[in-house]
Amino acid sequence: MIRTLLRSVREYKRDSLLAPLFISAEVVVECIIPFITAKLVNQIQSGCDMQTIIKYGLLLLLMAVISLSCGALAGHFAARASCGFAKNLRHDLYTSVQGFSFSNIDKFSTSGLVTRLTTDVNNVQMSYMMIIRTAVRCPFMLIFAFVMAMVISPKMSLAFAVIIPALAIGLFFIISKAHPIFKTVFKKYDRLNSSVQENVSGMRVVKAYVRENYEKKKFADASDDVCAGFTKAEKLLALNNPLMQFCFNFNMIMICLFGSMLVVNSGATELTVGEMSSLLTYGAQILMSLMMVSMIIVMITMSMASANRIAEVLNETSAIQNPDSPATEVRDGSIMFTGVSFRYSSASKKNALSDVNLFIPSGETVGIIGGTGSGKTSLIQLISRLYDVSEGSVKVGGIDVRDYDIEVLRNQVSVVLQKNVLFSGTIKENLRWGDPNATDEDMIRICKLAQAHDFVSSFPDGYDTYIEQGGTNVSGGQKQRLCIARALLKKPKILILDDSTSAVDTKTDALIRRAFAEEIPDTTKIIIAQRISSVEHADKIIVMDGGRIESVGTHEELLNISPIYREVYQSQNKGGEQE
Repeated sequence: MIRTLLRSVREYKRDSLLAPLFISAEVVVECIIPFITAKLVNQIQSGCDMQTIIKYGLLLLLMAVISLSCGALAGHFAARASCGFAKNLRHDLYTSVQGFSFSNIDKFSTSGLVTRLTTDVNNVQMSYMMIIRTAVRCPFMLIFAFVMAMVISPKMSLAFAVIIPALAIGLFFIISKAHPIFKTVFKKYDRLNSSVQENVSGMRVVKAYVRENYEKKKFADASDDVCAGFTKAEKLLALNNPLMQFCFNFNMIMICLFGSMLVVNSGATELTVGEMSSLLTYGAQILMSLMMVSMIIVMITMSMASANRIAEVLNETSAIQNPDSPATEVRDGSIMFTGVSFRYSSASKKNALSDVNLFIPSGETVGIIGGTGSGKTSLIQLISRLYDVSEGSVKVGGIDVRDYDIEVLRNQVSVVLQKNVLFSGTIKENLRWGDPNATDEDMIRICKLAQAHDFVSSFPDGYDTYIEQGGTNVSGGQKQRLCIARALLKKPKILILDDSTSAVDTKTDALIRRAFAEEIPDTTKIIIAQRISSVEHADKIIVMDGGRIESVGTHEELLNISPIYREVYQSQNKGGEQE
């Protein structure tokens, strides 16, 4: 996990090394200052002249300036290193997610990925800064202060040797109990984010069904669950401060009591007043270092769960990889399914598709009809290799899709999915997802094909109209037509419409199909639809049922041989939608 995260340090290695280097220099100087101060106190006690005092004063001032400079430089480099590390970590996480196949994305919830990119990265960033700065400073300070205490008085330094193990045992108990709680709390965070995401994205449905109070209660329950988890952990961590204060005060009392006795009884031969004052300073430095170590351990405990969650994503290998020597050209839009079976997860007991055998010649128009869950969407997702088959093979242009370069294959297969998505930006920017180099004339021509030009032209800003996030300022039918235009701009060899005209009227649907037939005759067109009218003029129609192909044929043939097709046709033409 640590090796995985450290790969994201990259260009900030220099800053990550300079920060602890300057911290070390600061610690050495800070530990020398009390020693020199003790010498000054002893000189004053013995009746030194003013010149000696000025000499010691200037030396202490110089050391204070050096300590301040080293501390400032350490803070500067630590901030650069931690912020840069977090930036790279977010970039690497986002890049990893972009490379995932659908099956990998299914493994991580959307809210879980968002939490990893935000809260978890922030936790790791804070820990990294503390590790390269405070986690270096505290052990160095503890060791140097203890050594200097030993140099001044081996007897008095035994007080530190007693209190340190007692404190370490207490801290170990607190941390061992708190870590599992934090691990559980971050999973609850995912559920909280999921509740927010669902509520915001489904706001129209929530209001339509007047479920605001239900959603508020669901969010409150998730929020209370997170709060309860953090409260339990914080109660344990709250013991840290009183434990540290007790050890600090106890140690100071011991040094004052036994130090004073040693000064008085030995006549300042074994321990001078100046040395005792420096021991008090070293005692404070040692215990403050221990207190900071405990804070570091607390922060690291919190971030360990975050670090593991981030490493899970970074170490996740995409289920779909390019072959060693991929094919870089799609010859044509022919498609062949041979003995294809598919399940979404190896743990699934039931196949989404079973024993599918099908051939679609290049340039053919194919309709797919079937009930919900019949496998229509699963079938077409295998063509562009959004998933890999569990058994059998899918060939495009005579080559198995697993033998293609993924980018080459997907550039030749345009898919307008069931859930149409437009991104924040102008209509032009959304259309150029299909072709970044598309001219205004290209976009107008394609939008006319997709029956989108008229409504786009009606907007005051035309093709420069800004689309809000999720396309909320356009209707469902307008969104579908813009998504079809975007797909057409790719000039694909295969065009797949997954129920992508469900929100347009039958006249517009017919115009879109006619434009396809006239303008892109060589492109293989696959239309998944619920309406018979959307596919009845196709070269052939595939009827899906329970993940299998029930029948294949023309509209007239299927009316005679397919009871499923006949039933759908009759229901739509008699009691359902009057086509």
